[in-house]
Amino acid sequence: MSTAAPQKGPGPGVGLPGPQQQQLREISPVYLCRIGQETVQDIVTRTMEIFQITRATQLPNGVTQSQAAYQDRFGKLQEHLRQLTLLFRKLRLLYERCVEMTPDLQESPAELVPYVCEEPEAVRMESCSPAVIQERREVLEKVRQKNQEMKVLMDQMRNLLWDVNAMLTMRK
Repeated sequence: MSTAAPQKGPGPGVGLPGPQQQQLREISPVYLCRIGQETVQDIVTRTMEIFQITRATQLPNGVTQSQAAYQDRFGKLQEHLRQLTLLFRKLRLLYERCVEMTPDLQESPAELVPYVCEEPEAVRMESCSPAVIQERREVLEKVRQKNQEMKVLMDQMRNLLWDVNAMLTMRK
C-alpha cells in the first residue's frame, strides 16, 4: 500500500504547497477507515506468510541444514516481523486520528455489540416521550417473541434432521 499514514506532528499541511495542504485537510474519517482496513488486510497477509515460513521450517532433529537456507528464512522472518511492527504503528496512528476526528462517536464496543446470552443493559434514555418509550418496549417484546419462535423452529428442524438421519441409517 502506498498510502501514507497521517503523522503526528505540527499539524496537517505544515510546510506543504497549496494543493497538498488542501488534500490533507479533506481527509475524512471514512477514508482513514478504508486505509485502516487495507492495513489490517496487510497485517493478516504478513501474519499468514510468517506462519507459512515457520510451517515449512524443519526442527533441528540432528539434521544439519545448510546455513544459507537457515539465514534466508531467518532474514525473511525478521523482515516480516519488522513490517508487522510498522503496520501496527500505522494502524495505531490511523485509529488515533479517527478518534480525534470523530469525538461524538465514541462508544465502547460493549455498547455496540451485545454478547450472546447477555441481557441488554439498561440503555440510557435521554428525555424521551412516553410514546417513544412505549414503542421501544413493544419492539423489544416483538424481538423476544420472534427469537422464541426462531428457537422453536430450529428445535423442530433439528428433530426432523435427527429423524431423517435415523431412517437413513436403518435403511443401510
